[in-house]
Amino acid sequence: MELQNKVAFVTGGAQGIGKTIGEELARNGAHVVLGDVNLEGAQAVADAINNRGGSASAVKIDVSNPAEVKQVFDSILKDKKPVDIMVNNAGVTRDSLMIRMKESDWDRVLDINLKGTFLCSQQAAKQMMKQKSGAIVNIASIVGVMGNFGQANYSASKAGVIGLTKTLAREVASRGIRVNAVAPGFIDTEMTRALDESVRQSLTEQIPLAKLGLPEDVARCVTFLVSDKSSYITGQVINVNGGMLM
Repeated sequence: MELQNKVAFVTGGAQGIGKTIGEELARNGAHVVLGDVNLEGAQAVADAINNRGGSASAVKIDVSNPAEVKQVFDSILKDKKPVDIMVNNAGVTRDSLMIRMKESDWDRVLDINLKGTFLCSQQAAKQMMKQKSGAIVNIASIVGVMGNFGQANYSASKAGVIGLTKTLAREVASRGIRVNAVAPGFIDTEMTRALDESVRQSLTEQIPLAKLGLPEDVARCVTFLVSDKSSYITGQVINVNGGMLM
């Protein structure tokens, strides 16, 4: 298994894409630490991975809280070893037209999606620099590249994640650390299943491959980017969107 003896930390690991990423990394041999504000949900995912013969644990984390983020990374280092793989997946939405958007909704989305990615990447990079190796993957979004009606805050946060990815990749490359982003399109998750069928159909019609993506599509891309198979790839944004944005 190509990720044997690696420690991977996945934020937003209690459900959806984060859950599937954690499962895929564990399937490839990594010990996966699933971080989420929903500790019960993250623990359930970790238990399922362990019951299938993998290795996983769960921690409660608010990625927008600097002290809490540092405490979690210190705990991983003490209990396991330095983080080898960091997947910044935690994210929220608070959709509204920009002229009606509450400042609190703007702040919340930027705090979790962008500041959280910064804080976790900063702590992960510090550990990785000491061992002169590591891989960070940030989950961006198609809307961070093309924008989306009613998602000024979310689009801005994901565009920021892309800029952060490219900058950090330049800063840590000399230490053997690679930093990339994955920008999913519309993925079949709890969030998209809650949409009206007419909306889902409209979205599907905009995708050349004529279907929504699966969490597994994103997870397999992440696994590739943290493995030695992508050892010469850094600072890139990989679009997983069925051709919706080319």
